[in-house]
Formats: sequence, C-alpha cells, structure tokens
Amino acid sequence: MPQPFAHNPLGSPFIELQSVDSTNNYARSLLHEGVAEHGTAIFAHEQFAGKGQRTKSWLSEKAANIVLTIMLKPAPLQVSEQFKLSMAMAVATQNFLSEYAGNDTWIKWPNDLYYGDRKAGGILIENIVSGSWQWSIIGIGINVNQVNFSPELPNPVSLKQITNKDFDTIQLAKELCDHLEKNFHQLIAENFSPIYSQYNNYLYKKDKKIKLKKGNRVFEAEIKNVSPSGKLVVEHAIEEEFEFGEIEWIVETVK
Repeated sequence: MPQPFAHNPLGSPFIELQSVDSTNNYARSLLHEGVAEHGTAIFAHEQFAGKGQRTKSWLSEKAANIVLTIMLKPAPLQVSEQFKLSMAMAVATQNFLSEYAGNDTWIKWPNDLYYGDRKAGGILIENIVSGSWQWSIIGIGINVNQVNFSPELPNPVSLKQITNKDFDTIQLAKELCDHLEKNFHQLIAENFSPIYSQYNNYLYKKDKKIKLKKGNRVFEAEIKNVSPSGKLVVEHAIEEEFEFGEIEWIVETVK
C-alpha cells in the first residue's frame, strides 16, 4: 500500500488576496512562474471574474464568502482516478458545511453543495495532464455571510441565512482545508471505499424522482447513485448512466 508522501498539508502555504480576477487563474500563474507548491491555498476577499461549471460565472459578494483555490499534486493517483479526487473533495466540503448547517446538507452531482433544495456552494476542478496527471487546481466557493443574491441564481443560500450568525471567512476557509487534507490523504492511502459510500449517502435527491433534460428530451427519473467513475445512474423505464455535461437538472425555484 502506498504511503502518503511528505508534502505540505493542504492549506499551507495560505495566500490571502484582497482582490483577484479568479483564484484558479492565480493558481495557474504560480504554475507558469514555476513557484507552485503542493498544498497552496489561495483565498480572495474579492473575486471579480470567478468561474463555475460549464463556462458559467461564479458570483460572490466582496468580503462575504469563502473563495478558495487549493493546489495539489495528485500522485500516486492515476489519470483514470480523477473523479475519485472530485468525490473526496466534495465529501470533505459536505462534512465541513454540515458541521455548521446541520444534516440537511447534500452533494448535488457532480460536486455542488446544497442545503435542502438551495445551493450553498460549488467546486470547480481543473486538472493539468501532460502524459501523467501533474496538478489539480481545486476552486471552492461557499456562501457564508451573503444574504442578497443575483436574481440570475435560482436557489442560493448562505450559512448566515441558515444559522442567523456571522462568520469569520478566513477561519472557516482554514477549517475547510483541514477537511480536504484529511480526505486527500485517505484517498492516496487507497482508502476510497468510505469516501465513495459517503458521497452516495449524501447524494442530493437520491432515491427520489427529478426532471432531467438531455438535448430536447425532458424526462422524469429516479436518482439511484453515482458510479465510481463519476456517472450519474438513474432509473425510469430503464436504467441509464450519464456523464457530466450530458444532462441538465430541471431546477424548481424555491419560494
């Protein structure tokens, strides 16, 4: 069994920026300059060109939320295990969030964080592969103290709205790093099974029927699970599996 390697823990060094276009872009600049270190965390009080999944933007109020990027070298993981890392990071973030928000905290496939039927955060992972898997740049956004959101966002929620409390975003970001470090080491020590079980235990709408859209086809299906390779398994008249990007959820607006 491979042993966890001697590297900085995730969250060290911790770089705090007042303003940046995107913490993931800043991470890429460190790579281009040849000064990137495994474990580096980049936290921004303001991000004015944040990126979400599938070319969407990530909107965040200044000095109100967790806007964080983690840089890690994924070895000894293989390129084929990219979704295992995604699952590990999603479970770590769910574990962190549930400590403050409670048990109604879920992972919406592939790696959004939900409280009830509202989106509390999201993860965007950019992998650098050149022959082997060189780096992962893991961007995490969590709504913390923000209470006013753009009408473009369907169902946002923040920790402040959930708990009616204000939080220190830097302190929370460092606590999140501890959760990410724990799960990353568990993963590279070939202990994926508990992570996989937790991911499916916390899967949003598991065993419930939802509306999905593929192309022009809209259909209702029951969410069964997510496969180890990251495919969403659903059941209607037949059982089907979908890759990320293949289908869209029909999201009902929460009143």
